[in-house]
Amino acid sequence: MNGLLDFLANSYTSYHAAERAAALLKSNGFTPLYEGEAWSLKRGGKYYTVRNGGSLIAFTLGEGNSFKIIASHTDSPCFKLKENPAMQDTFTKLNAETYGGGLWYTFFDRPLKIAGRVVSEEDGKLCARIFTSDYAVCIPSLAVHMNRDANEKFSPDLQKETLPLYALGKAELALEKNALSYDLFAVPAQEPFCYGANGEFVCAPRVDNLASVFSSLVALCEDGHGGICVAACLDNEEIGSRTRQGAGSDFLQSVLRRISRALGFETEYAETLSSSFLISLDNAHSLHPNYPEKCDPTNRAVMGGGIAIKNHAGGAYTSDAFTAAIVKQIFRNAGVKYQSFYNRSDMRSGGTLGSISFTQVSVPSVDLGLPQLAMHSAMETFCKADYTELERGLKAFYQSSIILENDAAIVQ
Repeated sequence: MNGLLDFLANSYTSYHAAERAAALLKSNGFTPLYEGEAWSLKRGGKYYTVRNGGSLIAFTLGEGNSFKIIASHTDSPCFKLKENPAMQDTFTKLNAETYGGGLWYTFFDRPLKIAGRVVSEEDGKLCARIFTSDYAVCIPSLAVHMNRDANEKFSPDLQKETLPLYALGKAELALEKNALSYDLFAVPAQEPFCYGANGEFVCAPRVDNLASVFSSLVALCEDGHGGICVAACLDNEEIGSRTRQGAGSDFLQSVLRRISRALGFETEYAETLSSSFLISLDNAHSLHPNYPEKCDPTNRAVMGGGIAIKNHAGGAYTSDAFTAAIVKQIFRNAGVKYQSFYNRSDMRSGGTLGSISFTQVSVPSVDLGLPQLAMHSAMETFCKADYTELERGLKAFYQSSIILENDAAIVQ
């Protein structure tokens, strides 16, 4: 659990998450690969590659030609700084726009870091470097005395009221002198904490979806895998995934094709995909203690109930009866707790990266998630016991054999 909490606390942006993921993989014997270079891959090898700083795909090459893929995302809602951000008067505040669909009132009156990447000129080259401010900024609320209906309604003006306070008086954003451009964000900097009578809950930033990223990497680092096991940690899900490094890009497809080419089964790529399996791993809404009516009457995720298998008639999630049954069998064999999740029929469903990845890599797929509260808040809550089940379930998935035969499957 300490490793997860450290990952949540310090992976401020997708760039930080990918960098820390790479460090974890290197410490477990994985070899870095670069998209612009030829790949020399061997059975039994462990590898990873990064695209555009914020997306990482890691894989292990066991026996067999089928892929077992877990896909998650590295980004979370926050505020992205515009260029020329300093708005100077009595104070200096930073001009920013929303990134993703955050629960914006939760970002007020909390410590925020400025973090991301900065591109600078170094010896005639343009180089991107991870950036994390050594100071905090904050978005201060307007006092209730000046906003008497604040407790009746709160809908902030996103150009006026959500700008981080940077300095007293006039100041410029402090960057190195050779900086030419940046992708910088104001992100939650509050430390994770445990709560509850028995310390059973964890409240932390970026639980959606770095808990999924971390658990998939921990599972991939476990020994005893069969087949080709892949952890795809992709950026930009919160803004639709349609970027060069998102689930809608060719990143995953490109990696899978390069693996098949290196191992000599590229001509069988279509057959390989038909016998492969993907878990789209993104968190699920837990039953809320104060709003039970917001959940489906018979298929609600409850904390302590284990991994949520997510379903949706409109295709927001990729699960169907066949793929859900495969995962249920894997979990049953390993003694992993699971539960079914549906949204209420009169509420709009959230989406995730699984259905978008289908546009590039079409494989049998299921959507799973860690039940959580306060999704897209600056601080989100999950149950320790459910995270334990998540890690166990993902390890069981990588260690299982899934043989697909038209409308039948053998799971061992």
